[in-house]
Amino acid sequence: MVYEIVTFQALRDALRCKEIWVVGAHSFRDPEEDLPADFAARRVENYAELRKPLDPKDFIAEMQAELEALDTALPKLDWVEIKDRKSGAIKLTKIEAADEPRNLRKIKNEVGRRWGSVPLIDMLKEAVLRTGCLNAVTSVVGGSNLKPEVLAERLILTIYGYGTNTGIRAVASGGHDHREDDIRYVRRRYLTPQIATDIAIAIANATFTARDVELWGEGTTTVASDSTHVRAYDQNIFTEWHSRYGGRGILIYWHIERGSMVVHSQTLRASASEVHAMIEGAVRHGTTMKVEGNYVDSHGQTEIGFGVSRLLGFDLLPRIKQINKVKLYRVESGESDLHSRLAPAMTRPIRWELIEQNYDQMSKYATAIKQGTASTKAILRRFTESASHPTYQAMLEVGRAQKTIFVTRYLRLRELQREIQEGLNVVESSNGANSVIFNGKGGDIATNRREELEMSVLCLRILQAALVYINTLMLQDVLTEPEWVKLLKPADRRGLTPLFWQHVQPYGEVRLDVAKRLPLGRTARAPKEGNPAERPE
Repeated sequence: MVYEIVTFQALRDALRCKEIWVVGAHSFRDPEEDLPADFAARRVENYAELRKPLDPKDFIAEMQAELEALDTALPKLDWVEIKDRKSGAIKLTKIEAADEPRNLRKIKNEVGRRWGSVPLIDMLKEAVLRTGCLNAVTSVVGGSNLKPEVLAERLILTIYGYGTNTGIRAVASGGHDHREDDIRYVRRRYLTPQIATDIAIAIANATFTARDVELWGEGTTTVASDSTHVRAYDQNIFTEWHSRYGGRGILIYWHIERGSMVVHSQTLRASASEVHAMIEGAVRHGTTMKVEGNYVDSHGQTEIGFGVSRLLGFDLLPRIKQINKVKLYRVESGESDLHSRLAPAMTRPIRWELIEQNYDQMSKYATAIKQGTASTKAILRRFTESASHPTYQAMLEVGRAQKTIFVTRYLRLRELQREIQEGLNVVESSNGANSVIFNGKGGDIATNRREELEMSVLCLRILQAALVYINTLMLQDVLTEPEWVKLLKPADRRGLTPLFWQHVQPYGEVRLDVAKRLPLGRTARAPKEGNPAERPE
């Protein structure tokens, strides 16, 4: 019996890293089928798409330069110290507190004064009418006899019911003319996970277009990603116990750009790795923004994650929890006297010959992720600790080199440390908004069907995107007036965000009146009532 158990454990590990595959399967198929078949014929084009040089030696110069920069600057840096100690060679002090934005509360109060308490369903309705995100919705099974305006109202009610977790039955009892059976019919026939994703992407793109560059700055190229634990019923086979969060449930992995707009969401098992989810969202978010950097917390980064993100052409920017124990790799052997100030934190050199031997194969895997010939999870399954694949060892070396580049830059630049901290704070704020929006049934997902679970997550994403879109327009209406612009100090501009909900009414009876619109734009201009700086908070 012991021999059989050990045999099955070995088989399980080999299946997970695809050293053994199953003929006729999909997730566990031959790993060569995951890769693009024409990579060799399109080698130059593929490298151009990845924005990577054909010669891997260009990597060495960047790593050498970053190590030299940190070694030179270290005596002048009062926030970092590197020397031999049992707890770890690197000692990094906390970032000093930034100036508090003192006028944002006045601006948010002005939003509440002008528009009053706005029902959440009115924000969703206004976002739908202004962005036209439902125009592309067509019947899953063919033609439809429903009028477009009737279909739009029932889709709004369906999205609201799923996104708030109150359910269709509770929404159907509100103030409108649509029956529960009619709303359920629209859900079954029209609203699929792909359509819900397209709606969320359309609202995100409309927000990027509507933003005032003078107020929000140029379009961002960085996102922050993190997971949220949501409780779910035990009957759901997707539900698992999570040791870090405690309790049974699922994980929702979010990608939020710096302007607080959610650009990607996905459901994960509690035991799933967050690295493949981070890569999946950064590469296949589907919006018009171009992702060049991804902020993650400590559990969202690994050496493999650094390697894959390097090959895919975006920067992995983590907040590493135990940075005191991180090791910096040397560029070449025989360099013990080079970078003497960094010596206590340094270890062996990078094996560049291994990277050079497997450079094409690693780029082939990166191209497969970029082109979507297989899921990121299926491809990264080969790169686990139990794998003996030579490409895995080469990918680890790339990851170690890239992590060394990042850590040296992170220790040297206080601005980068603050940037990552602020980016991750955006995700935490987003989680706070989700707890307000997803208020039904105590926040528990009460379904044992995976598609229903995914639909709840996608509709929650749509509601949050609608909230950010409408708040963006409201803030721009207020801040186009000179007397309010004068209030904005540098600290206020740094903390300005459209993700706030003090003026939002997420509860109560669901009343849907398409003819009643929110006054945004010129119609929202309120008469002046003295100096805004003198108004009470």
